[in-house]
Amino acid sequence: MLFSAQHLLNCALPKKFTSRHGSLYGFQAHVTGTEPSDRRVLLQSNRPSQVYRFGAEEESGCRVGWIAVLGPDHCPGGGDVMGLQESWEKLLASSRPVTFQTVKELALNHGVLTGKWLMHLDSGFKLDHAWECVARATLEGKISTVKVSPFNPKAEGKQVICAYNHNFTDESEVMRLDSVIRATGVKCPLSYKPDVYTYLGIYRNNLWKLCPTIYESKFDLECVPRRSHIINKVTRLEVT
Repeated sequence: MLFSAQHLLNCALPKKFTSRHGSLYGFQAHVTGTEPSDRRVLLQSNRPSQVYRFGAEEESGCRVGWIAVLGPDHCPGGGDVMGLQESWEKLLASSRPVTFQTVKELALNHGVLTGKWLMHLDSGFKLDHAWECVARATLEGKISTVKVSPFNPKAEGKQVICAYNHNFTDESEVMRLDSVIRATGVKCPLSYKPDVYTYLGIYRNNLWKLCPTIYESKFDLECVPRRSHIINKVTRLEVT
């Protein structure tokens, strides 16, 4: 299934929500599957560097939150987010310290286990190429879900691609996703963030001094065979 920018604008049901960046409109849509011969055309006709966050005409009020591709094993829903947030408020009100382990415990208790590798790239050819690579891998069933932010002329020219997996606590699963991304041809640095951090508002410079990402991947072009060097930012140990 493919959520192209045009499908989002034509078929979407707008839903207003508020993030730390302010109010914007997300979109939910039901889109039928596409034939393999059409996928490349759809991807190339909706290059993220050319899809504007505010739509073709800013005055129209249409906002594109994300362009997303859902793989065959995509499962909607991410656990008990409301229960997670209630438990988080109780944790903050208690005397317990906020650490990666306590946040992980909350995530396990409420089934909020998804996470994503993040690719921050300058808008343009490299971004579009990386997006097409991971999007095609997703349509082939190698990645659960990927999404990319549209171009925002008010930002600093950076866009982000997110590639998801089901369980951030399964390190082998996280490493496999990195391998899949690298196999598509993506060589840029990656960082991995659990969705629980997003739901709980754990970003940079947070009160609890938690690093907002838990893995960092850098591709070594000089190593034979070429491979990623991945650091666990919680333990500060090299994983691969």
